[in-house]
Amino acid sequence: MRVLGIETSCDETGVAVFDSKRGLLAHILYSQAELHADYGGIVPELASRDHIRKLLPLLRQVLGQADLSKQDIDGVAYTAGPGLIGALLVGAAVGRSLAWAWGKPALAVHHMEGHLLSPLLEADSPDFPFCALLVSGGHTMLIAVSHIGAYRVLGESLDDAVGEAFDKTAKLLGLGYPGGPALAKLAERGNPDRFHFPRPMLDRPGLDFSFSGLKTYALNTLYEKGPEASADIARAFQDAVVETLTVKCRRALQQTGLKRLVVAGGVSANQALRERLKSMGAQENAQVYYPRLAFCTDNGAMVAFAGCQRLLAGEQVGLGFKARARWSLDSLPEI
Repeated sequence: MRVLGIETSCDETGVAVFDSKRGLLAHILYSQAELHADYGGIVPELASRDHIRKLLPLLRQVLGQADLSKQDIDGVAYTAGPGLIGALLVGAAVGRSLAWAWGKPALAVHHMEGHLLSPLLEADSPDFPFCALLVSGGHTMLIAVSHIGAYRVLGESLDDAVGEAFDKTAKLLGLGYPGGPALAKLAERGNPDRFHFPRPMLDRPGLDFSFSGLKTYALNTLYEKGPEASADIARAFQDAVVETLTVKCRRALQQTGLKRLVVAGGVSANQALRERLKSMGAQENAQVYYPRLAFCTDNGAMVAFAGCQRLLAGEQVGLGFKARARWSLDSLPEI
């Protein structure tokens, strides 16, 4: 089965074609980072309008790269949530309309399921069951995964997602957008011994997260020490986040007894986090899996793959379509 995947949940327009026998045939990703940089963050209305401008040309381009026509597509998958409602509606409207016009089945994909399954696109992919750490601008979650659709949320952020905390702290430090990579780069120059930031919620049981207070701690330190301490503040902030995530992942593996950890979402590209999780995995005799760097951020390949799995299982949506700003991952049906 060949599935066309469409991703427009936030500020990236992603399109891809996945073949259930041959694997990923083509993928294209357009980032709106430059568009939103002047505003210091994502402007939802601008994001929606840019998806409208870019989506159809990218669809034609990805079909050309795959050397396919519309007759060669067996199904269309599009991200239906969670995300920015206007941006989601662009992809959902185009994806459902194309499927109807081409006489093909359509599938509404959960954005976080796409991230969760993205390491399965790699040659060295994890077997089920596994633990998953999903870390992005909008979500921080630990999940026990038995198989596709069998998800048990072990813990999640009670306030800011970790990617959101990175971006907000970067903005406090006067860094550009997107803030996460900029903060990580600045942290490389920081003194790891100058500041020690708190590790939120490590002094209590459970696997939930909280990063809002850590952001405030960074702000207070900046006020006290001044802008010349920015690199050291960035380093202390990143070290606190990385240690917190690593300790929670260790707890999740120990509590579930699982020996495989999947890490996905935009923050999974952070090299300091990868190094700490690699060390933790070796200590716990656990294997850690990631998507390739190009698929850590939002992309069409993960949507095409996730959609293909559910279409093969017989799922499809009706003629109507809807988008969801919020959508519980553990509400998805098992396949």
